Amino acid sequence: MKAVVYEKYGAPDVLHLKEVAKPVLRDNDVLVKVATTTVTAGDTRMRSFNVPPSYWLPARIALGFWKPKISILGMEMAGEIEAVGKNVTRFKKGDLVLASTLEHGMKGYAEYICLPEDGVMAAFTNLTCEEAVTLPVGARTALYFLREANVQKGANVLIYGASGSVGTFAVQLARHFGATVTGVCSAANLELVKSLGADRVIDYTKEDFTQETVKYDVIFDTVGKIPYSSALHALKEDGAYLQAVASPGISLRMWWTARTSRKRTVGGGPPPNPADLRCLIELMEAGQIQAVIDKRYPLDQITAAHRYVDTGRKKGNVIILMESS
Repeated sequence: MKAVVYEKYGAPDVLHLKEVAKPVLRDNDVLVKVATTTVTAGDTRMRSFNVPPSYWLPARIALGFWKPKISILGMEMAGEIEAVGKNVTRFKKGDLVLASTLEHGMKGYAEYICLPEDGVMAAFTNLTCEEAVTLPVGARTALYFLREANVQKGANVLIYGASGSVGTFAVQLARHFGATVTGVCSAANLELVKSLGADRVIDYTKEDFTQETVKYDVIFDTVGKIPYSSALHALKEDGAYLQAVASPGISLRMWWTARTSRKRTVGGGPPPNPADLRCLIELMEAGQIQAVIDKRYPLDQITAAHRYVDTGRKKGNVIILMESS
């Protein structure tokens, strides 16, 4: 089968198509013919090993010191089950499924993938694979953080990085929970964020929300770019600060804040819970949330897709189409 592999860290050109062995189905696995995958910021960071200095050692241990331990990237996928192991009961051949592959060694950039039945996977019927593939990473991350903050009707919520894959879903989910939403993004994306339900949008190149008198119940930094002390200044005394990509240093400061004040802090990432995927599928099927798809690329143009995501101007999701390769 075809897969996009990389054997060294570097620019998008380290990625290349290669014929690799089709995965072998085990008793508790499903074999999925992948229809769509994505290029996330996490994929590009792993490819380039572009991580903050404080992450260098733990990242090298996790990803590989001299070369990548995992040669096939791709954190999420959607496709059709081609075969099931003899012990599988939750899924059947022909089911359309979406899954997070991050917990199972990645490998979304391949024509076929084997995943455990009890993995972060769910079946869907009334979505396209392009829509479905946007849910396992960005939407699930947004749902996790907003739930941890216990966002309620009437809460004043600010989403920083509101036009990214996590941010676009965070805006929609916060509105779904009944919050008043302020989205922070660049001027080019103001109308997009408004269309997703933001009550107010701020162009971060022209306005600094931390200098305003407005205080927020929840501040969700989806991209890790708000100065920590400034974020706390804009937060209510009993507010919640959410950080999707906290460095070890910021994580320590968050821990200290949570223990020395009434402010709450949430870092880390979502647990491997397939129920979250089923919740998101229901919301999307009901029209409560929608996928934001910026660009689509065939598999053989994945280098161009990575190069685009590296610009930092991605809006929502960048989709890779397997059958166009």
